[in-house]
Amino acid sequence: MPDLISESSPTTFAIGGRSDAQLQKAAHDAGLALSVEELRRIAQRLGRDPTIVEIYAFDAQWSEHCSYKSSRMYLRRLPTDGPTVMQGPQEDAGILHLGTWRGERYGIVIAHESHNHPSQVVPFEGAATGIGGIVRDVLCMGATVIAVADPLRFGDLSVEHSRYVAQSVVDGIAAYGNAIGVPNIAGDVYFDAAFNENALVNVVALGLVKEGEIIHSRAPEGSAGWDIVLIGKATDRSGFGGASFSSLALDADDRDANKGAVQVPDPFLKNVIMRATYRVFDLLRSEGIEAGFKDLGAGGIVGCTAELVASGGYGAIIDLDRAPTAQWNLPAAVIAIGETQERLCWILPPSVTPRVLAIYNEEFGLPMISRGARAAVIGTVTDGNEYILQWEGRELMRVPLDFFTGGVRYERAAAQPVLSAEEEAPRNLEIADVVELVLGHHDVCSRQPIFSRYDGVVRGTTAIPPGYADAGIIVPIPGAPLGCALAVDGNPRYGKLDPRRAAELAVCEAVRNVVAVGATPAGLTDCLNFGNPEKPEHFAQFVAAVDGLAHAGRELGTPYVSGNVSLYNESATGNAIPPSPIIACVGTIADISKTATCALKREGSPLYLVGRPQNALGGSVLAAILGIDGVLPSIDYASLRAQIALMLKAYDANIILAAHDVSDGGIVTALAEMAFAARSSAPLGIELEPASRWAPGIGTAGAYFGEAGAFIVEVENESRFNELTLRNGASAWRIGKTIRDAALIVANKRYSLERLHNAWSATLLDFYED
Repeated sequence: MPDLISESSPTTFAIGGRSDAQLQKAAHDAGLALSVEELRRIAQRLGRDPTIVEIYAFDAQWSEHCSYKSSRMYLRRLPTDGPTVMQGPQEDAGILHLGTWRGERYGIVIAHESHNHPSQVVPFEGAATGIGGIVRDVLCMGATVIAVADPLRFGDLSVEHSRYVAQSVVDGIAAYGNAIGVPNIAGDVYFDAAFNENALVNVVALGLVKEGEIIHSRAPEGSAGWDIVLIGKATDRSGFGGASFSSLALDADDRDANKGAVQVPDPFLKNVIMRATYRVFDLLRSEGIEAGFKDLGAGGIVGCTAELVASGGYGAIIDLDRAPTAQWNLPAAVIAIGETQERLCWILPPSVTPRVLAIYNEEFGLPMISRGARAAVIGTVTDGNEYILQWEGRELMRVPLDFFTGGVRYERAAAQPVLSAEEEAPRNLEIADVVELVLGHHDVCSRQPIFSRYDGVVRGTTAIPPGYADAGIIVPIPGAPLGCALAVDGNPRYGKLDPRRAAELAVCEAVRNVVAVGATPAGLTDCLNFGNPEKPEHFAQFVAAVDGLAHAGRELGTPYVSGNVSLYNESATGNAIPPSPIIACVGTIADISKTATCALKREGSPLYLVGRPQNALGGSVLAAILGIDGVLPSIDYASLRAQIALMLKAYDANIILAAHDVSDGGIVTALAEMAFAARSSAPLGIELEPASRWAPGIGTAGAYFGEAGAFIVEVENESRFNELTLRNGASAWRIGKTIRDAALIVANKRYSLERLHNAWSATLLDFYED
């Protein structure tokens, strides 16, 4: 913790009278991420040197993590409106229309975040608090939390520290999600040495809310004089400077110091807080009381309360002495800005405050769960534009809210992104030479050793858990046929070649994944993980990816309702991660009976390929094995829209028995996985017709292992399926049939499914071995 906040430190941070070099050094010594220009701007607007609390508050609020100062202007390019949108990206989570049941319109609340830096430095705690934070974002919309997901990017597992990070991240996610009783229903994992120094831990959470019961993270109209109520864990020393830490490149020399910026999770306390909060929801709704509600994340008490009141057009007076603390001698800056986990904040009319306090403190006994935990009134909403913070009879902070929460904006320089040179890829190869290598590749192989750590069925609402299909499905409303599908996607191998195309392909794959289980795509979230925005070549990658996301979203009619930007994913040595746009797609299901897993169902069923292979092998697993780059697959949006229409019509007609998206590893991999999924019930194999019949003009490499997106479908009524294909203008090719033989027969060669399964399942079996 910086010496600047010790008891003997000065009360103000001197800006006036210092040279740029002196100011830069003072900021570095104090652990501030603010630039010299930003520091001078603060002093100029305040008309004085800021207090120590003020400078750390600005450091958090104006960080890239909180203010999106480099990215916000570009994020406006994303489509955010549409008939499925209940609430777009205005608050901590977005809301998509799920459906109507018994006269009530229900929404799916979705939030998407990153906890990359904390998870690299303190992996277990970093990943666990990532889950904790994303759950709070959804809870604060008035929703019941119903599911989580975890897209992960790890380094080379042969590197000891990378393996430790990967193991600890998975354990942290499992420990937190399992303890709060929320199922983990989706995720994906990629391994690449480029993530050795910067692992990516993205997290997604879903919630369920009735349209008329949404709660907003702002002070309600007419709330001047209302109480500001802090809920949860007593503030401790963990998490101070977390927002700024997440907005700087990681330096191994600062590893020990950075550990203090990572919060300490307490999922058991969170479980109680969630249940108590649901009880408060019931109270407020029964009496028609409007309130404001927000989680404490980056910037702690100051960041949360300032944003709450500013969003409603109000000010605040906060009495820091009334905030529960875990020890008596915490510095004021730590109490004000520290990011201790498991905390929330209400804005309530004084008439209801005592009953809300009683729910948390007495009915659910927060003080008995964790030392110092409780609900406490810490301030008052005021008219005007001032944020005032008091402590021990002194005024520690008085700032104009529009200036404090408005942040700064930068127009970063963006060079043209450098695309990898195209390299001639082989058109033809022998399947036997590569099929086991592809299936055993770390980006294709079974993830069962990872997702088996998570509880995917707790709460009893999971219809399709992880490992059974391209998307997880939950049925969140008791007695209703409505279902919600969730998929997450983003291939870093693609990002290395072309960040814009990679972003588009991530959207297309996420959409295909929810369609593959029978869901209609409703909307998207994005987590944009990139390097240092101050480097024009890195920022160009970010801009290109945003443009790709915007184009794909408009072409497919899928709006973005929430998201996150994670920049500075770069080590102090200059090694940046591959451009990594990660997409989550929510799909809605009107009738849960009209869905399917990817497991083959019957002997003699025809298998169809919906879509068409390409000779492009760029970014594919096969290209990685062969050591080539190649070109990325092209995207025909009109064709994809027709494919989606066909799939959904076929599901509605109840003629799809099984379906699987073609992605990593290509068609042979997708077919093998469909057969693997059926092993425990009725072992079935596949006889594939010659590629010349369903992929004319395409070499065997592209036909069997190319990753141009498509669907493989096991069909029950072939004539009806062909009729729907013609009616929807889609291209679908019969590629084979299911057989009662534990084999994959390709080009008249028989491949034992047992042997292929062994190759596919062996790679991560030792994931937890040292």
